[in-house]
Amino acid sequence: MTTAEGQRGYRIEGLSHLSGTTVRTIRAYTDRGLLPKPVRHGRANVYDDGHLARLRQIADLLERGYTLASIKELLAAWDSGTGLGGVLGLVGEVDRPWSDERPARLGREELAAAFGGVTDEAAIQEAVRLGVLVPVPDSEEFEVPSPSELAVAVELHRAGVPLPAITDHLQELRGQVEHISQRFLEFTTEYVFERFLDHPPSEEEAAEAAGLIRRLRPLAQQTVDAELARAMRLRATEHIRRHLGEAVAAPAPGASVTTTEAATVTERGTGTVTAAPAPATPPSTADVPLPEPTVRAVRDLVGAGQVAAFVAAAAEREVAARRMDALTATARRNAAAAATTATDPDPDGNGRSHLGNSGT
Repeated sequence: MTTAEGQRGYRIEGLSHLSGTTVRTIRAYTDRGLLPKPVRHGRANVYDDGHLARLRQIADLLERGYTLASIKELLAAWDSGTGLGGVLGLVGEVDRPWSDERPARLGREELAAAFGGVTDEAAIQEAVRLGVLVPVPDSEEFEVPSPSELAVAVELHRAGVPLPAITDHLQELRGQVEHISQRFLEFTTEYVFERFLDHPPSEEEAAEAAGLIRRLRPLAQQTVDAELARAMRLRATEHIRRHLGEAVAAPAPGASVTTTEAATVTERGTGTVTAAPAPATPPSTADVPLPEPTVRAVRDLVGAGQVAAFVAAAAEREVAARRMDALTATARRNAAAAATTATDPDPDGNGRSHLGNSGT
């Protein structure tokens, strides 16, 4: 069948077959204004190549995540002279993978071998739910979207972390990272992309927005990497200091520690440290038992020559922190007591106010 313009003509069934869209959906698109109405030839409605191209455009936009309402706006812009090429290029830039990592495939035997021969079906199902593993249809293999993420799980398991704890930690981490990504999108939308979103962008605007995305794309990961490194350095140091401070502040029964402003700590091969006062005072030392792994961790962190200074600083920091906590708690109790006295007109129950005693 040929239309008056020389294009091929299709009945709705033929258009449905060529486009992969159901007859019911084609009619729904026509009713909603997404698809132009067919031309009437005698008693038949005839569609042409333009209708077929439009159905393929709609399917492509739906595949990219657009809603039908958004598609209708884009198609209206197209019909009014605004090209879709730039918009689709912009969408393609957003859809492009945000990592250079390539997926891998792994069989069940390889997966079990990676985890020390352990086959935990519950853990596998949890990994599938989280998207760490994706079952390959009609196969015993899994696709691994992020091999590096799976490698982290393998190392944690080798270090002694149970598989349920690993998946729980990943789920918690994922929620926090998704919050960070949402905040980054809101931030860049407000200050960079808002001007492109209040109307269907022109070809030039879409190309400019795509260029901005290419420039800003690596910034999110760079920022998170830098801040994570800073936080880990800060928190790891505080974590070790806190544990060392607790150990020094609570010596073994019968032992006591004499600390001065210039106290020094020397390392023993058994994991025992000896605290000594400054040289200006008579020598006086006391053995404080510390776990050997703790001493090794400090040595690895600051070097063998700085172990004594590190432990001494940790102890002083802990003592000062506890003193500050005690002072703060006392101040809060005093403030609460004062507030109670000020707001209770008769705290003694004798009918007399402490705010004033005029005798009336």
